[in-house]
Amino acid sequence: MQKIYFSIGELSKHSGCNIETIRYYGKIGLLDEPERTEGNQRRYVEADYKRLLFILRARNLGFSIEAIRQLIALSKHPDDPCGEADTIAHKQLAETRMKIARLKILEKELERITKPCVGHKIHECKVIESLADTSSLQA
Repeated sequence: MQKIYFSIGELSKHSGCNIETIRYYGKIGLLDEPERTEGNQRRYVEADYKRLLFILRARNLGFSIEAIRQLIALSKHPDDPCGEADTIAHKQLAETRMKIARLKILEKELERITKPCVGHKIHECKVIESLADTSSLQA
């Protein structure tokens, strides 16, 4: 069976990931070094495409580069227990919940400062006034 090869441009087009990001993932070791043509062009195979999709899904879920690196390493041992992968995912879930809680606080503050805004002149703007108010700064 003949391998199907992708140029970096084709890989970018099929995955929706820009070329520089693909190169970056290769540089930091998330993607394996692809085969090269005699003209030194990268030639990716289906496994590279699948790995890139894995990385992109993980990034979309907020996983850090290091967590993705760990998950990739774990995926290379399909018969091992999945406890470590579960731990990584639970940690990401906890971090996401913390971010959501912080975003809810931000939402309430933005609601508070935009509520009195009546759209007059800037010197009367409650948004600008609230942002300039240093009495409520947190350390």
